[in-house]
Order: sequence, then structure tokens, then C-alpha cells
Amino acid sequence: MKIDRLYKNFEVLGDWQQRYGYIIELGSKLPKLDDSYKTEENRVHGCMSTVFMTVELSDEEPSRVKFRAESDTSIVNGLIAVLGMIYDGITLQELSEVNVKDIFAKLGLDSHLSPNRRNGFFAMVERIQELKA
Repeated sequence: MKIDRLYKNFEVLGDWQQRYGYIIELGSKLPKLDDSYKTEENRVHGCMSTVFMTVELSDEEPSRVKFRAESDTSIVNGLIAVLGMIYDGITLQELSEVNVKDIFAKLGLDSHLSPNRRNGFFAMVERIQELKA
């Protein structure tokens, strides 16, 4: 599922309680991160929850973003799933064009997540955006 589908699903869902539940459900479907990747090097700092994330480019041409992550909390796993809809499989060119703050606002996450969750979300975004460097 890509981000446009998420927008449509959010429109159908009524209140934020339902949307939170949906985000949590998305996170529950994430594949588990192998324990070998749960290292300090892969830990995302800036998150109150424990989050481990690997980010790399594929070997294909053009290279595509590949990331995997896992958190110790359900809602953050849901946010990881949202990030997957935005970033996983896109090219570096597409990465440069993503305005995640606009997506975040369009979903209403900017006004419905705590400041700590927002900070953690954008710490994960920053880790992905480092591929552009």
C-alpha cells in the first residue's frame, strides 16, 4: 500500500481513535527485524521508544531506498509502516522530491501525535534522508 491509499483510508475512518487503531494495525503487519540488526549503530536516537532501523540503497539501477525498522511500541511500528509507504522502494531522485512534512500534515499526524512521537518520527525521516548525502 502506498501513501495515496493511506490518504483514502484515513478519509473513510471517522475519528482519531479509529485512525490510531489503523496505524497500529499497519505496524502489527511489519516483518520483524532480525536480532543481528538490533545494534547501537542501528538505533534511532531522538525516539523515546527503542527503534532500530537499517537504511540502504539497492544494487539495481536506478538504486532504490530499502529500509527496515522495528520499535518496542505499537504506535511507533505503525509510524514505521507509514514511512515504508512513503520511502521504501523509491529512487534517490524521488527521495529528493518527498516533502514528508506535507504528508505528515495531510494525514493530520502533526496535530494528533505528541511532540515526543513527532520528534521520533522525524528522527527516522532524517536517517532515511541521509541517503541523499
